[in-house]
Amino acid sequence: IFRAKSKASVFCLLLLSVKNTSCSVRIMNRDGAYNPRTVEEVFRDYNGRRNGMIKALTTDVHEFHRLCDPEKENLCLYGLPSEDWEVNLPAEEVPPELPEPVLGINFARNGMLEKDWLSLVAVHSDAWLMAVAFFFGARFGFDKADRKRLFNMVNDLPTVFEVVTDFLARKLSKEKYSVSNNSSNRSKSNSKRGGSEARPIAKPAPKEEEEEEEENDDDDEEGDTACGACGETYARDEFWICCDMCENWFHGKCVKITPARAEHIKQYKCPSCSNNKRGRS
Repeated sequence: IFRAKSKASVFCLLLLSVKNTSCSVRIMNRDGAYNPRTVEEVFRDYNGRRNGMIKALTTDVHEFHRLCDPEKENLCLYGLPSEDWEVNLPAEEVPPELPEPVLGINFARNGMLEKDWLSLVAVHSDAWLMAVAFFFGARFGFDKADRKRLFNMVNDLPTVFEVVTDFLARKLSKEKYSVSNNSSNRSKSNSKRGGSEARPIAKPAPKEEEEEEEENDDDDEEGDTACGACGETYARDEFWICCDMCENWFHGKCVKITPARAEHIKQYKCPSCSNNKRGRS
């Protein structure tokens, strides 16, 4: 603490005591006039804050989402001239030294789709950046030409909203492509295996049922069929042979044909058909 020697030095100390980390107020010249910041310096401040907010809403979005806890009080997204960002409570002093960002961005976090929430924060971020830039313009006495030049420099850059919505669209498109590509790869891998893994589970059961039904039908038909030699019906586990000429069935024992012998017969003719052929000759 030291004693000021004049009113001018007291006023200068008051200016230096202002807590403004984003812009340092210039000390007055000897003639009492301010040495205001230039358009280029204000634009540099704007661009640094803009880049910080874009980072929060794109590459650092998971951290930004985590910090915006709906259980907390009103929170604001601040862009810093150093191209960084922070989520913090609004300034305590009223009126604040700088225009305040939109309050309560955390309250809507879980009440809407994430992409819509981020887009809405981006819109209000653009409004805040313009407010800060032209707040400096008014504070440092920019004339009409300076304000127009500042606006043109700002307007040459894409807005935060444009950058964020483009980022979200590309992210969504990439996720859809990844899901589609994964499902396509799975279907291709399944087709390469030829479905051999699926057939033993899905297809054999119906085949076995069909075979059992066919066997049951054959059993029924054979049970109703009489032997062409003895006239008795088919009994289970008996050897049974059919004549290829008259298509009558015979017990193997009735026509003296064993299963071993039947394997070597290409075309079986029952005794009646064999006798009839001999008679014709």
